[in-house]
Amino acid sequence: MNLLLDTHIALWAIADSPRLSAQARKLIDDPRAHIWVSAASIWEITIKHSLGKGGMPLSGEAAIRYFRQSGYQFLPIEVEHAAAVAQLPNHHQDPFDRLLVAQALTEPMRLLTSDAAVARYSEIIIRV
Repeated sequence: MNLLLDTHIALWAIADSPRLSAQARKLIDDPRAHIWVSAASIWEITIKHSLGKGGMPLSGEAAIRYFRQSGYQFLPIEVEHAAAVAQLPNHHQDPFDRLLVAQALTEPMRLLTSDAAVARYSEIIIRV
């Protein structure tokens, strides 16, 4: 199964945060799972870290290193992903989350999130 991690889920996973649910941990640790992190998440981490917003404790470069060490794969942003955002209902205003949803729907892959608003987009989104 291809699992795309929402930015906060990816960060919680590499930090072994207690905020990561047992269900999320089980899905991520499943040997059959292929774990993906979007370029949009690296962009989000980089912006928030450089602005000092959202308590982002690490830079984009550090996040890339940690994700690689964890064996995660990177999903680039394709033009089809960007265009697919226009087809989404207006459940959520965060542009990074909307792009992650569009990527998950376009590829397709399952998106892991803890955000209830993001989970409203599709049954392929797993709220953990």
